[in-house]
Amino acid sequence: MTVTADHGFDVAIVGLGPVGCLGAILFAEAGLNVVAIERDTGVYTLPRAVSLDGEIIRALQPAGLAEAVNQMMQPLREDERAGFANSKREWLFGGTLASMGSNGWQPANMFDQPELETFLRAHAQSHPRVTTHIGYEVTEFETHPEQVSLHATGSRGDLALSAKYLIACDGASSSIRKTLGIHWRDLGYDQDWLVVDVEMQKPHDLPNEVLQICDPKRIHTYVATKDPYRRWEFQLNPGETAEEMAETQTIYALLDSWTPRDTYRIRRAAVYQFHAAVASSWQQGRVFLAGDAAHQTPPFLGQGMNSGMRDVINLAWKLPLIFRGVCDQSLLETYQAERDAHAHDLVLWAVELGYLMQNLADQEAAAAAGEAAPTVRKTVRKSGYGQGREQPPIRSGAVMVSQVSDEGATGYLLAQPLVRDAAGKVFRFDDLLGPHFGLITNGPISLSPASQAVMEMLEIRQIDISGLKVERGKFPEPALQGECVLVRPDRLIFGQTNSTTSLHALLAALADAVGLISLH
Repeated sequence: MTVTADHGFDVAIVGLGPVGCLGAILFAEAGLNVVAIERDTGVYTLPRAVSLDGEIIRALQPAGLAEAVNQMMQPLREDERAGFANSKREWLFGGTLASMGSNGWQPANMFDQPELETFLRAHAQSHPRVTTHIGYEVTEFETHPEQVSLHATGSRGDLALSAKYLIACDGASSSIRKTLGIHWRDLGYDQDWLVVDVEMQKPHDLPNEVLQICDPKRIHTYVATKDPYRRWEFQLNPGETAEEMAETQTIYALLDSWTPRDTYRIRRAAVYQFHAAVASSWQQGRVFLAGDAAHQTPPFLGQGMNSGMRDVINLAWKLPLIFRGVCDQSLLETYQAERDAHAHDLVLWAVELGYLMQNLADQEAAAAAGEAAPTVRKTVRKSGYGQGREQPPIRSGAVMVSQVSDEGATGYLLAQPLVRDAAGKVFRFDDLLGPHFGLITNGPISLSPASQAVMEMLEIRQIDISGLKVERGKFPEPALQGECVLVRPDRLIFGQTNSTTSLHALLAALADAVGLISLH
């Protein structure tokens, strides 16, 4: 076999699914040299993820890809909503989907994964800073004090690679995670579900909704995905097998009450175990886990792929600061501190939603039998739609921990309004920030020499909002009240000035949190 040596990369990515592709694009846009290894020669042609959060589209703004990705999303349909229904599909509770979220894009977007993944892979492969090896599988790797070496094999021979860091985006059965001996922390949800995707081929009366059907006979979910597609998920009852559930006649019988058989074509039918788990460790030395390699969630919130994309968004601003010699390696220790807690929150939220569906089904069954209905646990009820779909705050890591609260701004994503400048130009606010830290002020400020040095070293852009008019959305309340708001490149608010925190103290806290290397 021919052995090809390919060395000198900053980052190696194993797995070019949506998470790996996004990571490759963001790392390359930040100036890093990326090598990506993908086992499968083509994009997976069947749907898996179906919902993309507005904040992920927002993350593509600095790369100039947000509008193109947004064009692939299903426009909001009239009266589109998401919530819970009983066995008769009568609405119980939920919420109407908004046309624009605080991130400046529609908050929940239905899409077709093969289309989006093809787009992302094409852009990753065409980026001048990305080298891809498609059709190769990593067979072994070794970590060293200064780099990671990898060996991969494919139809065209063997590869010997090296990079400063390795990002494992190789899925739930990650060979990288297994080789490192990293175990799962089980979060207590293991259920077998049949997932059915169809393509509608005739006019139909299916609702434009996401419905969690709390039917005592069989809990199931209906999702109006991107036209012309629709999805159902059916929980297997005791004694049912994956083989019998995936049979065409079984699927027809399950869908008969929804739509006539001649209105659709079955696109995919497969039984999966919906699993809730988070990796016990997200990093070992120069190797990081991301996406399904780091966390698995039931799909009820549509957060599996979105959470994975947040992983690489988190690393995409931290690694460049290390390579530029601006920040100490300790900055990378904040990755697990921030992402583990966040993923844990969302996985548990999805688990609670699954238990809520079961609880509501049990209530209906008890009522039909004339028995006392079980009580809906309050902690479960909070998992319902209408409680807010945006990501929870980070409560540790590179953030002013003392300022994080359930009501405050610190730790949360900065709202992105549509604004108009003095010249009359209308644009999204992030366009002023680019891929940088931002200091949002409401008028002029005065900086000490030490604060100015932090601003310059971290390339923090000061944005004075006093000359901007909000066309849609809002600025953070502290900024409107005259305080300064400090924002990370991933748009999470690091902290703000207040009666006890001066601008000098805020910038000093940021310098300490990111391990800023002194000019001296």
